[in-house]
Amino acid sequence: MNYDLREVCKALRCDILQSIGHLGVGHIGGCLSVTELLAVLYFSQMNIDPKDPQMAGRDRFICSKGHAGPAVYAALANRGYFDRSLLLTLNQGGTDLPSHCDMNRTPGIDMTTGSLGQGFSCAVGAALGSRLEEDGATIYTLIGDGESQEGQIWEAAMFAAAKGLDNLIGFTDYNKLQIDGTVRQVNDIEPLALKWKAFGWNVIEVQDGNDVDQVLTAVVMAKANRGSGKPTMVILNTVKGCGVPWVVALGAGNHNCPVPEEKAMAAIRAIRGGNKQWK
Repeated sequence: MNYDLREVCKALRCDILQSIGHLGVGHIGGCLSVTELLAVLYFSQMNIDPKDPQMAGRDRFICSKGHAGPAVYAALANRGYFDRSLLLTLNQGGTDLPSHCDMNRTPGIDMTTGSLGQGFSCAVGAALGSRLEEDGATIYTLIGDGESQEGQIWEAAMFAAAKGLDNLIGFTDYNKLQIDGTVRQVNDIEPLALKWKAFGWNVIEVQDGNDVDQVLTAVVMAKANRGSGKPTMVILNTVKGCGVPWVVALGAGNHNCPVPEEKAMAAIRAIRGGNKQWK
C-alpha cells in the first residue's frame, strides 16, 4: 500500500496531540519533532506486518529516546497494530500504552526503553543477533541529542563499528534542546557528525529533519550502505514541538509540560484545516 507521507504526518501529529491533550500533560516537544521519521519508517521503509507483530525477519524500531513513546504509539495505531481508541488511555492506570515504551504491554514495541542510552545498546545487540540469525532484518533506533551525552551511547557505538553492524541505522533527533536547557549550554555534543565518523560510523546529515522528503531520501541512502561494514547514523536537524507554534515557543519547557485539551484540539483543527504554517 502506498501512503501519502505528508498526510500520514498530519495524522500522527493529530493523534499525538489528542492523546497527550486528553491526559493533560506529556512529552509533547520530543514527540512532535520525530513525526516525519516515524512516518517514513512505518509507512514506507520498514519490513513489518501489523497482523503478525512477531514476524520472523521483521525490521525493528527501538526508540531509545523512550519519552517519544506517544509518537511511536500514534504510528503503530495508524499502521494497524491496535485500535486508535487506545491512544486515549495513554499513561493511565491499567493502560497498555505507558509513557515510555514497554515491549511486554504494547503490540509492535520491540524493546522496553526509557533509561537513557540503554535502548541504543539493545539495538546494537539486536543488530548483532539479526546478523547471527541471518534473517535479513534492518534494525532502526532513535536517540535524543541530550541522550547523546550518556557514556553508554558511545560504548555501544564503538562496539557496533567494531563488529561491522551495517544492518544498524541510528537516528539522532537533534532538536538542540533537553530538559534543563539547550544542549550546548548543558553539555555540548558538537562536533556531532565528526564524533560519529571518528567512532567508525557512516554519517548522513539531514538539514531539515521535519521535511519528510529529506528524511525519506536519507533513509534510502542509509539502507544502501548495507554491505559497507559500517553502521549508519542519520543526524536529523529538527525543531522540538514542530508543527505547533505555541509548543515550539516554550523552548526547553516543552520537554514535558501541561497540554490543555482545548489547546490540543485547536492545534488539531489547524492541522486538519491545511493551514500552511503547519507541517
